[in-house]
Amino acid sequence: MRRLIKGLGFILAALAISSGILAAIYQDEIARLLAVNNLFEPEVIVENFRTMDKLFEYQVVRRGEDVWELPAGTQTALPETFAFGNNKMNTAEFLDYTNTTGLIVLHDGSVVFEKYFKGETAETRHISWSVAKSFTSALVGIALHEGLIKDVQDPVTNYAPVLATSGYNNVPLKHVLQMSSGIGFNEDYADFFSDINRMGRTLALRTPITDFVCSLKTAGPSGVKHHYVSMDTQVLCIVLRQATGKSLTQLTEEKLWRPIGMESDAYWLTDTTGMELAFGCLNAVLRDYARFGLLYMNGGKRGDLQIVPAEWVRASTTPDGAHVQPKDDVTSPLAPGYGYQWWIPAGNRGDFLAQGVYNQLIYVDPQRRVVIAKTSANHHYLEDDYISEPQTTELFRAIAAQYPLATEDPQSSK
Repeated sequence: MRRLIKGLGFILAALAISSGILAAIYQDEIARLLAVNNLFEPEVIVENFRTMDKLFEYQVVRRGEDVWELPAGTQTALPETFAFGNNKMNTAEFLDYTNTTGLIVLHDGSVVFEKYFKGETAETRHISWSVAKSFTSALVGIALHEGLIKDVQDPVTNYAPVLATSGYNNVPLKHVLQMSSGIGFNEDYADFFSDINRMGRTLALRTPITDFVCSLKTAGPSGVKHHYVSMDTQVLCIVLRQATGKSLTQLTEEKLWRPIGMESDAYWLTDTTGMELAFGCLNAVLRDYARFGLLYMNGGKRGDLQIVPAEWVRASTTPDGAHVQPKDDVTSPLAPGYGYQWWIPAGNRGDFLAQGVYNQLIYVDPQRRVVIAKTSANHHYLEDDYISEPQTTELFRAIAAQYPLATEDPQSSK
């Protein structure tokens, strides 16, 4: 498949070069298309994932002066092995195989393990991919609390009438939050002709992301089936911009980045109109991803400051319908349940996570007071049929199991 994608890219480039006029007019579009087509090649994937600002348009999310300090705790080694089903897996080998670029473990808000790989450092801003969806969800919860969004049962078209001609017409916001919109969408990254890859190519050719979203059609009723559609999160972005009158970048900076006390500037990739790509294109340092997990572990609070409403944190991490409940098999990539843009692993342990393609993760175990963040450039991700996702969850559970259960779930008193 990679040969097919690469080959098509070179064919397009050759066609452009064959005509001086076409090359002059479309050379930028061809370059962007080649960048998208080669983004995940093994020899460049690590560098690409930490330099997305050199490849695409972006908007900067500025940090504030009041940084949430993460003190050093008693350093703890990772378990040498962890169980996955009936198999025992070597931790160091797994981290290397999944091309881990950064791993941090917090216990009770202190850093007990932190290590970087593949040339990355604590200052590297690494793309989050779908981990960004959980940040977008937090902003929806804040807008709801502030009365800018009235109710999660409201149709998204109440706030974004531009979607009225699409399959999102009259779909409740809650169904979009739960990835149950009923939209027909193929999210298979290994399929060159899938909707998710078609979206990438249309963005490279400067099609506004909202135009692409408006082209999507209904495949069935909303609210009855969990079907992962990244464009559902883009709809949340459109709703937020219309409901608040601010860009996603402004909202992220004002409502999350500065109040949380992030230590570094971040950035959102955008389309050529300046619309943020909310479905997966936030770029930040590893410690700031961990701070976001810590915020959710604490029920949306930093100290005495309630940043994300406690009830929203609970609703976001609690599946409340039969179609979004976790399955029984912890070894299956299809097993996790779903809340409001957060995953709930199988096994009923009270943990939850934000998860992105190629193994970007923020894992939260409130009962053991553990937060883990991992950035990666796992070029095996697709060929292994996403099995590294449940494997990583079980590794994180093994890391968390080294710590005692807390006497109280920090969300229980909210």
